[in-house]
Formats: sequence, C-alpha cells, structure tokens
Amino acid sequence: MGNVLVWIIWLAAAGACVGSGLAVVTLTNPFYSALSLISNLASLAVLYLLASAEFVAAAQVLVYAGAVMVMFLFVIAYLGGRADAPWAGGPPWLRIAAVVASILLLAEVLVALMLKAGDRLSDEAEVADAFGSPAGIGELFLTDHLLAFEITSIVLLVAAVGGVVLGMREPEPGEREAES
Repeated sequence: MGNVLVWIIWLAAAGACVGSGLAVVTLTNPFYSALSLISNLASLAVLYLLASAEFVAAAQVLVYAGAVMVMFLFVIAYLGGRADAPWAGGPPWLRIAAVVASILLLAEVLVALMLKAGDRLSDEAEVADAFGSPAGIGELFLTDHLLAFEITSIVLLVAAVGGVVLGMREPEPGEREAES
C-alpha cells in the first residue's frame, strides 16, 4: 500500500512539474510566469523528497522558491509593463534555435528511455552514506568549490543591483514640475 501511495505522489508531482513548466514558457504575463516557476520549483522539491534527498529539497524551497524567486518578482514589479514581451518581434533565428534545441532535448530523453527499457542503465552507482549530507555539501562549498561559491554570491548581488537600476525610470515632465 505504501508503494502505491509513493507512486501516486510521484505522478502528481511529476504532472505538476510538467504542467507548471509549460505554464512558465507559455504565459505572456511575466508575473504569472514567475508564479508558475515557483510551483515548478515546489513540485521539484517534492520529487527530491521522494528520492530521499531531504537537504536538496529544503535548499530548493528556501533558496530557489524563496530567495531567488522573490528577487525575480521584485524585478518584474520594478519593470512593470516594460517586461511583458522582451523577445517579441525578435530575430527569426531565435525561434529556429529554440525548435532545434527542443528536438535535441526530446531525442536525448528518448535515448535515455530506450536505454533504460533495454536494461542498459540498470547498474547502480556506489554512493557513500554521507553523500548529499549538509556537512558534505558544506565541506565541498568551503574547500574545493569556494571560488565558484563566492562568484555565485557576487553574481546574485549584481543581479539585485541590476534589477534596481532597470526599475528606475525617468520622471515624466509633469512630475518634474510637481517636485520643484
């Protein structure tokens, strides 16, 4: 019975993940698209929980669905109507590149499914008990990947400042007179 419940939760989370992912790329309103991305990240966290990756699920919710998405929503609020369709009327090669990338991604998924169906992906990897633990991840961040960790923090700071700069607008001529 427990195994059936896990499959039901997995199917619901996978369906929510695919549905919200499609909503992210098909909705024209950037605010609703960002909200769909939050639900996509939350459904991914459920999938991580089902894979016994509790720390990754918590980091997914706290870091991505929490902090990064709040920053996205602030940028969308700053930009207002200017963020509605930044790629509208773009070059035609952009659509062609998107179609080619989608076909290549679909081909990759189909190859992986065929390999799995033929039991060519059935060998399990040896994973240590401490793999993915908060202590193991922290040790990797502060030793081997310290430079990448610090660069990421600087990039996020620059993104936050860029959002504020993009949100600034010139005062209208009537607003200038009212200020003085």
